[in-house]
Amino acid sequence: MSHVVALSLLTEVFVTLFVIMDPIGTIPLFLSLTRGRSPASRRRAAWQAVSVSFGVIVAFAFFGQQILHYLGISLPALQCAGGLLLLLVALELLTGKEQAPTAAADVNVALVPLGTPLLAGPGAIVATMVLSREVGGVADFVAVGLGVVLVHVSLWLAMRFSLPILRLLREGGVVLVSRISGLLLSAIAVQLVADAVRAFITTKA
Repeated sequence: MSHVVALSLLTEVFVTLFVIMDPIGTIPLFLSLTRGRSPASRRRAAWQAVSVSFGVIVAFAFFGQQILHYLGISLPALQCAGGLLLLLVALELLTGKEQAPTAAADVNVALVPLGTPLLAGPGAIVATMVLSREVGGVADFVAVGLGVVLVHVSLWLAMRFSLPILRLLREGGVVLVSRISGLLLSAIAVQLVADAVRAFITTKA
């Protein structure tokens, strides 16, 4: 019975984080933010972004509540901060001003905004913190850990094999994808801020 529960928890963790972190939806954003870089640099960015995301998710799974409590940060505040940061990135994508920083060798977009808050964003962090509360034994711990690993493998595969898509789209296609990605990302950012404000109001009420 415990194995059935663990399998159910594994499925819940994987599906929840897969939907929130959206590996397929990450592809156009990855292409946009790594525009102008060499294939080797893009592969390295994909690996680094997934590593950063995994580290952040694991850290908050174990110590999330303690970190937020120690710093005096509420979940809505974290969500609002992530939304504002994403909005800045979205505006750069929409206006085309991302070309210079993303093409520069000394700017590592794999850390911010790819690793966090695009991949390991407020939604993924909160979901991981909630799911980690369901751990009641070794089997549950393994299930949650395996679910997180599988999602990040999916993310890496999506970004790694976005390179053939880049060759198919060419430069003009990537510019178009950048603008569309900026629009969608701005909507996501505004939604995050709106949800955070709603949570603040509900808490105060």
